[in-house]
Parts: sequence; structure tokens; C-alpha cells
Amino acid sequence: MTKSDKFRNDIAKGNTFKGDYITLGAAMLEGVTMTNAYVNVPLKTMNRHGLIAGATGTGKTKTLQVLAENLSEKGVPVLLMDIKGDLSGLAKASPGHPKIDERHEKIGVPFEAKEFPVEILTLSEQNGVRLRATISEFGPVLISRILDVTETQAGIISVIFKYCDDNHLPLLDLKDFKKILQYSTGEGKKEFQEAYGRISTASTGAILRKLIELEQQGGDLFFGETSFDTQDLLRVDENGRGYINIIRLTDIQDKPKLFSTFMLSLLAEIYSTFPEQGDSGRPELIMFIDEAHLIFNEASDALLNQIESIVKLIRSKGVGLYFVTQNPTDVPEAVLGQLGLKVQHALRAFTAKDRKAIKLTAQNYPDTEYYDTADVLTSLGIGEALVSALDEKGKPTPLAATMMRAPMSRMDILTESELGSLLTASKLARKYNEEIDRNSAYEMLNKKIEQAEAEEAKQKAKEEQEALKKAESKRRTSSSRRRSTRQNPIVKVLSSPTVIRSVLGILTKMLK
Repeated sequence: MTKSDKFRNDIAKGNTFKGDYITLGAAMLEGVTMTNAYVNVPLKTMNRHGLIAGATGTGKTKTLQVLAENLSEKGVPVLLMDIKGDLSGLAKASPGHPKIDERHEKIGVPFEAKEFPVEILTLSEQNGVRLRATISEFGPVLISRILDVTETQAGIISVIFKYCDDNHLPLLDLKDFKKILQYSTGEGKKEFQEAYGRISTASTGAILRKLIELEQQGGDLFFGETSFDTQDLLRVDENGRGYINIIRLTDIQDKPKLFSTFMLSLLAEIYSTFPEQGDSGRPELIMFIDEAHLIFNEASDALLNQIESIVKLIRSKGVGLYFVTQNPTDVPEAVLGQLGLKVQHALRAFTAKDRKAIKLTAQNYPDTEYYDTADVLTSLGIGEALVSALDEKGKPTPLAATMMRAPMSRMDILTESELGSLLTASKLARKYNEEIDRNSAYEMLNKKIEQAEAEEAKQKAKEEQEALKKAESKRRTSSSRRRSTRQNPIVKVLSSPTVIRSVLGILTKMLK
């Protein structure tokens, strides 16, 4: 048996599964594509997470697109975080190209152009289905992590939430949260101190500054109603294809606080609401985070810790996380060790540091007698990748340099007109794009303060009126007393001792 025959047999054996699977392409040996030597990924293990890595321009985004298309065809919904803004073309069929036909002829898979069911979501003012969540849904622990506050400040945030729960004050958006913070050390200082102890104005001031930072990065657009229901990520169309939900993130690359907030919210919500799936034959949802290195570089410690925890736990919910980045070393080691599927496109060695990184990357893949992995990593062409997945028993499949198949959808963005038509037809846009500002903590506290001020003014007016009455009564009493003690001038003269002695003298003389 020749080396190529043995290689073909090993690839066929390692990529044959009992359950459903996705075909990524055909294996290559010494630069030659082995037609019909398919490299497959079983659906059963796609909740074991994955990595798509490679230098700029090597085909990472197209690989992401291929995976998303095939998952959708299998009825598995997908969530894509589109930082570069080049994934909306999934909604339209590929126009085709002779080079695509040539590639697929080598692979042994006929090319078929298709469009897929797509929802465009947004965190900002860009066109799309608005993603929102309320402050109450986050809770004090997540809010504290997002704001990266001290332990003392986190305690104050917990007290704020407790007060709002006790007094039935809905915390919906940032203005609600800011208002209650100001109230706790202002008009409500006495009330808070009696019920929960003294709250430091220095601490609330520090929390307010962090809230303002979040607000300036677009947090005021994210927090509020209507809250997005993560169950809407699990929709399938009338043909049984899973929806591909694309979150447009092109304008928040310089807003790490907002992205951290969204990621923490989404991962926590999915983990808390999705049921345990057990040993299912297919995932419930696959999430792709494009340009993940931007996230890990800018992410707060809270986000990194949360992602590490979620990666370990969320696969039991049938959810797979896939990170798309330039180099595997961009992903924290604790996360990298949990990733089952690895699709490694070419890496470029321009510096000693690059060469070292390539050697480290090569060590992340199974040993093989067919390749010098480090050499292959630098010689792969565009649209070629080293692939290692997990089989249905959780063991790594044979490492294969793979000629990747081309996307069935358009490898370009939608025009503004096409995007507008997509949003007009969206049921989710009608559900979530109406902004609601119902009576919440901000309005309730303002009303409470107004009532307190009105009551205070009324009490003050009453006290002033009573004081005037007392003063008038005192003046009248004093005047009356003065009148009663003043003698009539005639009486005063007649009753004087001189007059009395004269009268007595006259009477004496008359009697004599």
C-alpha cells in the first residue's frame, strides 16, 4: 500500500461517523488534494467548542461562513458576532465563479449556491433588531463585575438592588440606576441609613463615574426595554433551517465596556435559561465570535473569568462557542484547552516571535506521521487549513491539511437596499425595535421626591402660619395688659394724696 493510499484510508476511517456531520473539505497530502477524502465534523461534538485561526487573508471568515451555512442546513441555529461587517452576505446566494467550481471538483463535492435565513441584530444605532436588557435582569453581581468596582462598592450596589426590591422600584435602564444612587445619599439618606446603614457619598460617586463611562460607550442604548429573549435565537424557518443571527459590531470595537456588558449578559442568560441537554446528537445553538483577539485584548477580568467559566459549563446546555482569531495564542490558555474543533489556517513567520508562536501552535495538534505540522502551518494556501475535530467518542480525528469548500452564499456584504428589505420582513424587528420607557425607579423616585418636597413645603407653611398666629395672640395679650394697668388722668389726680388732704381739711373746717 502506498503512502497516499494509507493516508486516504486513515482519513476515511477517522472521518466516518454514525450520526450526522458537516463536510469541511477534502484532505491534502504533500500539497495534492485527495478527491473524495472528506474531512468531516460530527454534529454530536460541535457543542465542545472550537477555534478558527490564521493570519489575515488566509480564509478564516470564509470557514466561519461555511460552518454557519452547514449548521443552518442541519437545522442548528447560529449566532455570529460580526466585527468586520462582512457576514451579511449569508442572506443571498453566491453568484458563483469558475475558481469555486474548480475547487469543488478537486474536493469531490458539487457546488450549490444558496441563501440562508438571516436576522440582523444590533447593540447600537445601526439598522437591525435591537438587543436590550434591563438593569434588574443583570442583578447586583453582574453589574458589579461589569463596572469593575471594589468590594465595598459592590456591597452598596447590592443594597441598592435590595432597596428597589423592597420598595417595588423597577430598575430598567441607566437613568434608573443613577437616580437611585443619587437618592441614597441625598433625599433618601435618612431612610437608607435607618434600614441598611450609612452609605458613603464617595463610594456612590465612584460608582456613578463608572456608570457614566459605560453610558458614553453606548450603555444607555443597551439597557432598557424590550428585553431580548434568548429563545428567539433558536428559531428555524419553514424549511427546517436554523436562523443565522448576525450581530453587527462594526462600530463598537473601541467600546470594550459595552461589548463586555453584552457578552456577560448573553452568556449568563443562555446558561441560566437553556435546559440541560445531556448526551444529545446535535447542538442547540452555535456561537461564533469573529476577531476574538480584539475581545480578549480589551476584555475586563470579569469578562475573561466569565468566559472561562461558561466555556467549561455551557456545553451541557447544547451550546458551542467558536473563537475566530489570528493566532491561537490570542486565546487564554484556560479557554484554549477546552476547544474541541481546531481549524488552523496559515501562519506567517516574519519575526523570531512569530516562529516561536508557530512552534507553540503546532504543539496544540495531534501527532501525525504525514506532516511536519510547523512546516505545514507556514505553507498552507488561501482557503486551506489544518483540521482536527473530536469524533463521536470524544477522541481527536486524524490531523488533516484540508482544501476547504467555498461558501454557498455571497462572499460580500448586503447593499443598503437589500439590508432594508431584510429588516422590513423581520418579525423580530417589529417585536423589539419599539422603545418603551414605562414607569420605573427614575419616575417613581422623582414623584416620591416631589411629594416629599410638597409635604415639606406644606408643613413649613403650616408652621409659619402657626407662628404668625402665636405672635398675633401674644401681641393682643400684651396690649390688653397695658390698657388694664393704665389709670384715668382725672381719677389719678383725684386719688392723689395732695387732693385727698385738701378735701379732708375743708371737711374738718366745715364741721367745726
